[in-house]
Amino acid sequence: MSRKAINWNELTKDSVAMRFWNQNVQQLWFPEDYNPANDKATWDLMDSNQKDVYKKALIKLTHLDTEQFGQGMPLLVLHTKNQHIASVFSYMQMMEAVHAKSYSNIFQSLITDSQEERDLYAWQESNQNLQGIAEIVVGMYHKLFDPKPSKKDLYLAMVASVFLESFLFYSGFFYPLYLAGNGKMINSAEIIWAIIRDESIHGVLVGLEAQNVYEELTYKEKQEVDVEVYELLNELYTHEAEFTKEVYEQVSLVDEVMEFVRYNANKALSNLGRPVFFENVKVNPIILNGIDTETKNHDFFSAKGNGYIRSTNLVSIGDSDFARLEALLGRSVV
Repeated sequence: MSRKAINWNELTKDSVAMRFWNQNVQQLWFPEDYNPANDKATWDLMDSNQKDVYKKALIKLTHLDTEQFGQGMPLLVLHTKNQHIASVFSYMQMMEAVHAKSYSNIFQSLITDSQEERDLYAWQESNQNLQGIAEIVVGMYHKLFDPKPSKKDLYLAMVASVFLESFLFYSGFFYPLYLAGNGKMINSAEIIWAIIRDESIHGVLVGLEAQNVYEELTYKEKQEVDVEVYELLNELYTHEAEFTKEVYEQVSLVDEVMEFVRYNANKALSNLGRPVFFENVKVNPIILNGIDTETKNHDFFSAKGNGYIRSTNLVSIGDSDFARLEALLGRSVV
């Protein structure tokens, strides 16, 4: 069997792969582009319950991103026939690793006690709901270790990926968005906004590819997965409800978070070309504004915003710099 080298020049600029490649590249960012340390004064004023919710929301996101860049995306790349789509998936895999590191940067900026951070990671490893979610999703991924998985297994692995990207992350995103909407933890929220912008296109592209695989299923297989998709959704939803109650009850936000969970479950289904499952969902307008992926305008003190303009490394300017500039210009600059 001959092996074909990828040729990007055969694509038009309006092809799906090219459009998603370009969009991903335009959104490129790194954790070091942001400065969550500017939130430390706000963090120190938060009570213990608020801090606990914030940390547990972010450790959930870290946990899921770790599974996504470590197992989910690599296995999807391996079994995606379209080389150009597989290339975009590879780029998305890298960004999932960037996302995971960004949470560590936030923790490093806010948590000064190393034992506190170790306790947080230990909690993540022992939490039944977080581990249960990961086991379900990773179980779908692991069926792709077969060199020639069935179309049905490939489709369900893509469904699990879309559920992770478009549904399971969002109970973790809720609290940073909620605080930012109330003027708190804005610098850290800028990272969350950048991540949400990435995840919004990740879920769409994997969903589109899943729909292509679905069309290759037999009639019987389609009937089977039409049931299994919703069984998977309900199983994950149960864990989400339990996690939300466990974490968010201490700040009296369980009902609001669950509305957001249902909203994003519907979004995930939409990415898969399926009708909504939860009716009459009403999400807090502050949160809806927070997940708007349009560029946000921030004030002067905002580190970067989420407009994806590549930043440069900035160096502090001191008196010696002004002296050299004055010597060069032959006049005072102050």
